[in-house]
Amino acid sequence: MSDQTDSRTSGGSGTPEANLTRFLRYVVLALAFWPASTAVRGADTEPVENDFYRMASFEVPKEIMLEAGGVELLPNGELAVSTRRGEIWLVDKPFAESPTDARFKRFAHGLHEVLGLAYRDGWLYATQRGEVTRLRDDNGDGQADLFETVNDDWQISGDYHEYAFGSRFDRDGNIWVVLCLTGSFGSDAKYRGWCLRITPDGKSIPTCSGIRSPGGIGMNAEGEMFYTDNQGPWNGTCGLKHLSPGKFVGHPGGNRWYDLPEVQAAMGPRPKDPQSGSRFMTEAASIPEYEPAAVLFPYGKMGKSASGIVCDTTEGRFGPFTGQMFVADQSDSTVMRCFLEKIDGHYQGACFPFREGFGSGCVGMLLTDTGTLFVGGTNRGWASRGQKPGSLDRVVWTGKTPFEIQEMRAKPDGFELKFTQPVDPKSAATIDSYQLETYGYIYQAQYGSPEVDQTHPKIVSATVSPDQLTVRLVVDSLKAGNVHELISGGVRSATGQPLLHKEAYYTLNRIPE
Repeated sequence: MSDQTDSRTSGGSGTPEANLTRFLRYVVLALAFWPASTAVRGADTEPVENDFYRMASFEVPKEIMLEAGGVELLPNGELAVSTRRGEIWLVDKPFAESPTDARFKRFAHGLHEVLGLAYRDGWLYATQRGEVTRLRDDNGDGQADLFETVNDDWQISGDYHEYAFGSRFDRDGNIWVVLCLTGSFGSDAKYRGWCLRITPDGKSIPTCSGIRSPGGIGMNAEGEMFYTDNQGPWNGTCGLKHLSPGKFVGHPGGNRWYDLPEVQAAMGPRPKDPQSGSRFMTEAASIPEYEPAAVLFPYGKMGKSASGIVCDTTEGRFGPFTGQMFVADQSDSTVMRCFLEKIDGHYQGACFPFREGFGSGCVGMLLTDTGTLFVGGTNRGWASRGQKPGSLDRVVWTGKTPFEIQEMRAKPDGFELKFTQPVDPKSAATIDSYQLETYGYIYQAQYGSPEVDQTHPKIVSATVSPDQLTVRLVVDSLKAGNVHELISGGVRSATGQPLLHKEAYYTLNRIPE
């Protein structure tokens, strides 16, 4: 394969075939970027996601298997995209009005399943299966010719499951790496089932234990690190977990490495193993080091394979969700939205649907300062709703504000909902506009869990604020440790529109006092 592939249409400029090709291309582009509300739907039709967050797909040349695992923007404006097959491609003009004109040039190959990219000081850092590597183009030909190992303190056994996901740089210049277990249950190679911090001078610091099968890692607006873990042993469903240094996050399979002197120095003694068949918050009360998931993603309702993480720090350039986190799902080819708050010093919060329809299984993501979301995907080795083997999609805010639940906050006797637009007071104050149920998951050594411990709290009242942007729901009984599933199907905006997404799922680990 040539190292440079041009995905643009070729042909003589004056031939009838070329003229017809150009005409059809312009028609397709015009339809793609025409406002969806006027191009395909009547004025009285309910809004859809594309009205507010417009998606466009890059045309990946058929010669390239772009199973995208990492995405990073370079200072020269090119987009670096890493693949599960160990390549890094550079995409020129990624912000051009039509992404179909982009060209792909191979920057590096021969790496091992790159699932994290970060740029600093002229170097592109790649987290691959066995190490963090940094790459640089020294002779200016657009291809990496200098490769240096930054850190390889962890080990691999050859098991296909031993993924390694790397973050971008934190405020101290560290890269955080989350390491999948060997298979689902054990740790046959050093540090499998752990999070390590890789310092600017290439040292590793054991940071958290209890990792099972990560799908992505990223920071919140405060610079604190989170990762996604997937359903399996000791994980009843997928979740978003806070990587607080010194904590154990759920799966004891890798805790054998507490015997290492460097781990004891950084982490202290090994925590007590959880009791299989228990519940997350029950074990949190007896294991001080255990930090349960901040947000649980109900399996089948909010995807099946949580993956990449980005945070909206664009100050409004990506719409009304500044400070919130967006999490991809590989299986459903979707991106969801998470609102987090701290209760008693611990993160918890709600997840909401956000955007579907990506070309492949979403994994690597980047949200730029200008408000463009790049989403890379792969379905190799797994099924995904998006049928392409690999993909690169781009999402931008159209400037229209969707009618959504912007925030869902826990209260001692219910929840407070903040909306992106004023609500219709009558529908929002009607109790029957809402349906609420709760359920939990078994914390067990077996694979996954059904929904258990169901309750059906009664909504006692719904009070609309004077500015019509907030609704206070009083509930007769909350269930600590359960997901609270709220469906607000009857709520309308002041202009009569339904919610773009009526579902919200709040993980109520702790009820505020």
